[in-house]
Amino acid sequence: MTANRRPTTTKHPPYKLEEDDLSIEYPDSDGEPMAENDAQLTAMINAISPLREWFANRPDVYVAGDMLVYYHMNDNETRVAPDVFAVFGVDSKHPRLSWIVWREGKAPDIVMELASGSTWRRDMREKRDIYAEMGVIEYWRFDPTSNYFFPPLVGERLGDGEYRTMELVTNRDGLVWGHSAVLGLDVCALPDGSLRFYDPVSEQWLRTHRDSENARQAAEAALQEEAAARQAAEDELRQLREQLRALQSGE
Repeated sequence: MTANRRPTTTKHPPYKLEEDDLSIEYPDSDGEPMAENDAQLTAMINAISPLREWFANRPDVYVAGDMLVYYHMNDNETRVAPDVFAVFGVDSKHPRLSWIVWREGKAPDIVMELASGSTWRRDMREKRDIYAEMGVIEYWRFDPTSNYFFPPLVGERLGDGEYRTMELVTNRDGLVWGHSAVLGLDVCALPDGSLRFYDPVSEQWLRTHRDSENARQAAEAALQEEAAARQAAEDELRQLREQLRALQSGE
C-alpha cells in the first residue's frame, strides 16, 4: 500500500520583487537655476572645488553638486538635487549626469545645502526627511547671508534613522565650526559669510577656487620674473664678452 503524500506546493513571495527597468529615462536637469544668488553660488563653488581638489588622489571618493539624485527605483519623478554632496567607496573617475542610488549601490555619505530665500525652509524640513530616508550620514546646512537661521552653520548626523544635531563651536571672532567625521575635515562658517574647510591633521585650510587661481597666477608671475632675470643676466654677460673682445682687439 502506498503511503499518502501531501501535495507539493510552490511557495511564491507575497510581492513581486522590483527590478530595475532600464527603459526608463532619468533626466539630468529639472530646469531650475544652479543658484538663486551670488552668495549661494559662491558658497557652492567654494565647497565643491576644494573638496574635489582635496580628494583628487582618491579614486573612491566622488564629489559633486547641483546634481539630480534619484532614490526610488523605476521612479523618475521622485528626486532631489543637493547643492553639494560626497560619496565614498565608489568609482570617482567616470562622469555622471545624475546619481541613481540603486545603480550606484549607495546614497551620498554627506550632503550640504546652501540657504536661499526660496529653499531654506525645504532644506530644514522636507529635504531633511528625504536624506534621512536615503541614509545620508551627515547633513549640513549653511546660510551665507545669516538671513534665514543663526548661527549660519548646522551639522546633523544620522543615528537610528533620525538626525541629531552636532555640537558646533563659535569663537570670539565669530567663526563657527564643527568636525565632519565623514570628510575628516572641519567645516567652518567664517564671519565674512564664506564657507571653508580645515584639515586638523595638517593644520591647513583647503584652498578655494580663488586660492588655487591666485596660486597659479603667482607661480606664473614667479616664472616670468625668473625668466626675465635670466635673460637680463645673459644680456649682461654678452655685453661683457663683447667689451672684452673689443679690448683684446684694440691691443
